[in-house]
Amino acid sequence: MAITDVPQFAHLTEADVENLGRELDAIRQDIEDSRGERDARYIRRTIAIQRGLEVTGRLLLAGSAKRRFWWAGTATLGVAKIIENMEIGHNVMHGQWDWMNDPEIHSSSWEWDMSGASKHWRFTHNFMHHKYTNILGMDDDVGYGVIRVTRDQRWRPMNLLNLFFNTLLSVAFEWGVGLQHLELGKIFKGRDDRKATMGRVKEFGVKAGQQVVKDYVAYPAITSLSPRATFRSTLTANAVANVIRNVWANAVIFCGHFPDGAEKFTKTDMVGESRGQWYLRQMLGSANFEGGPLLRFMSGNLSQQIEHHLFPDLPSNRYYEISLRVRELCDKYDLPYTTGNFLVQYGKSWRTIAKLSLPDRFLTDTADDAPETRSERMFDGLEPSERRGLRSAIAAVRKRRRAKAAEKAAVKLAA
Repeated sequence: MAITDVPQFAHLTEADVENLGRELDAIRQDIEDSRGERDARYIRRTIAIQRGLEVTGRLLLAGSAKRRFWWAGTATLGVAKIIENMEIGHNVMHGQWDWMNDPEIHSSSWEWDMSGASKHWRFTHNFMHHKYTNILGMDDDVGYGVIRVTRDQRWRPMNLLNLFFNTLLSVAFEWGVGLQHLELGKIFKGRDDRKATMGRVKEFGVKAGQQVVKDYVAYPAITSLSPRATFRSTLTANAVANVIRNVWANAVIFCGHFPDGAEKFTKTDMVGESRGQWYLRQMLGSANFEGGPLLRFMSGNLSQQIEHHLFPDLPSNRYYEISLRVRELCDKYDLPYTTGNFLVQYGKSWRTIAKLSLPDRFLTDTADDAPETRSERMFDGLEPSERRGLRSAIAAVRKRRRAKAAEKAAVKLAA
């Protein structure tokens, strides 16, 4: 089962949780007080770089009769779309740059290069996901309604296709994000507000239609005016660039939410949740991956997903700086700081998805102590001295499991 009591699971007292909240509030205040020209210059340069890459990609595709120009143009356009989606669109619409009071770089006015409407995404992501992070039945990002990512989700025969659905979601990620706010499940069950639904469908149709025309009609038609390009070559290049962006965005997001150690929660956690408890839930429900400046930039700085969930509206270029202080707090309060190599984290996400395609009877770990699903009951057998903090308690449980495994192996060997 998922976590039902976050402070109890983390082995922190009420005073500890509130002190943790105050220290994180202090980090927020320090960053807000230090925002300035350096940060504004960063986002403006990023936008200029992205637009330059897009223009370069389009010009290269004008000579796409030669294969090397097609590949160069497609790859450049794919990188431009990644940057627009991850480091610009996602972060601008979180309100990270609203303090600049620049109408061009404001969460209320930015429309990204995706099939989904920004207005819809701001509700499903900014509000629902970030407020109810990893709470089963509240956060639709837990499996996106089609993938089983925790055994707290009841197994259904369709979950046998977990790997297929995840592959499809990865390739067509922008469409999954765009359709999410339509709440298709409620529509099929007749539980939706039909008038509101039709309004959302119309808004999605307009935005998706504009995107399709731009990517698959307008730009190919313009490029085909070049004697060294064709309509079809540019249409194909745009489709491939979109897939590049979709697969990358999906990988980054899955690394931040579904590797081992990214905890899931029940609705009971919301009851009377304090600011400190909300912070704690974000820290336990998110995961990072490690990399240098380029990987951080290309991931929209979501390599620091823990810090993003703690402070979703602070400038993304400050997340690495913030992460150093958050790690210190994890050490102070004996909390795990879930991170790892990018490929390892991504691989763990796929392993979980593959494993949970099977019914529970084929799974060996318990629902209280599995890599992707834990609860406070995993610590029932520990002595009080082993419950100093969550990181120490998890280490104690693992030590006991290794000792039991060694004991069983010894018994078999003796027999």
